[in-house]
Amino acid sequence: MKISLRIIGLLGVFIFGFFFVLTYGVPGYVEEVGKHFIKQELTDTTNEKIDSLAELNLAKSDNKVVKLAAKILEKNQQEIAGVKLQLKNDLHIKLAAAISEMRDLDCECRKKYEQWYKEGFEAQITSLEKINERLSDFIKGKYMQIANELKRDIRIFTLSNAMIFLLLILVSLFKPRAVAHLFLPAILLTISTTIIAFFYIFEQNWLMTIIYNNYWGFGYLAYVGVLFLFLCDIVFNYARVTTSIINGILEGLGSALSVSPC
Repeated sequence: MKISLRIIGLLGVFIFGFFFVLTYGVPGYVEEVGKHFIKQELTDTTNEKIDSLAELNLAKSDNKVVKLAAKILEKNQQEIAGVKLQLKNDLHIKLAAAISEMRDLDCECRKKYEQWYKEGFEAQITSLEKINERLSDFIKGKYMQIANELKRDIRIFTLSNAMIFLLLILVSLFKPRAVAHLFLPAILLTISTTIIAFFYIFEQNWLMTIIYNNYWGFGYLAYVGVLFLFLCDIVFNYARVTTSIINGILEGLGSALSVSPC
């Protein structure tokens, strides 16, 4: 049992530790793995940005043509919808061009747009007069934001999982009598890791969505927290809570086996 438990722990540390190291050691790794997710996020956020342009006040422009256009647009909302529709129809072209440029890790534009976005460049898109020249800049700045946030979240995700598996090994070493109790968090960790592996191989977009700064990610963090509490119970509380849960499961299965606090 001890050997099986430690093998599970070592595999978990290796798998998640390996992918954590990749985020630092392989430039562009996260952007390559999450390229479809990043593109979808860019599409959604840019469409939202285009939709938000409906209430812009073009009449503030000094350009007489723009002022005239503003009056016409204010009177005819269908014209506004037409402008927005045209922007959305052309969006795939701008996205393809922007993503291709930003995927070049040697391009100085990456640092430029990362800094621009940090300085609130999104707010510079303030009129339909400027939208065509500004939209590409917005997409590039947003690309850097999404890529950096995804990289941060993947690092937190992989490191937290690796640490839980490492704790599992350490507890098995320092609390050898708790091996049976440790199988409960070990099984839960194995199940979650198997699900993650499935998503990584077959449904990467789903995995990126779970990891990326959202409620699903917080839910998984809570799940890891529960596993950590199991380990704390085993180390500091003689596994009393874990023992009760395991015995309850065994009893529900009709088994005559039971475990005792360690």
